[in-house]
Amino acid sequence: MSSESAQCPDNTADMAEKDSRSRKETRRYCNFCLIVSDGDPEAEILKKNDELVCFKDICPAAPHHYLVVPREHLESCNTLHKGHIGLVKRMAELGREVLREQGVTDMTDVRLGFHKPPYTSVHHLHLHVLAPSSQIHKSMLYKFIPGSVRFITVSYLIKNLEDYRNHTCTL
Repeated sequence: MSSESAQCPDNTADMAEKDSRSRKETRRYCNFCLIVSDGDPEAEILKKNDELVCFKDICPAAPHHYLVVPREHLESCNTLHKGHIGLVKRMAELGREVLREQGVTDMTDVRLGFHKPPYTSVHHLHLHVLAPSSQIHKSMLYKFIPGSVRFITVSYLIKNLEDYRNHTCTL
């Protein structure tokens, strides 16, 4: 990726500026938007469809560490609503499919989840798919603790999006 390649803003001033950009402009400044549009030749894409793309994490925390992202630019799990429940489920299913295709057989030793802002490194919704979860590198384990302030599981997110219907969403 060139130094001019798409970088998601990571501070409040940049976020305010980004909010004023058009959707096209936002995609230009987002690394994951670049990847889903096949604009990053270094990305190791494992599977894609019309809605989602799964690729290898550039800094893997486990032997299998993949990211599933929607082609549509969505900021984070905090920007989702009940209408996104199906998307979250499809992201998880694609992640599991890729794990199986990569030879992972113990689906009980898998961790699927999202980082919550401000603990996101790229401001584009992405599901972390890690296996075996028992082999997450010790130096990175703190980033992937389910239910922590940083990381929520797919099931937790779905439950909260469902509860949001009753105005009790607590991400």
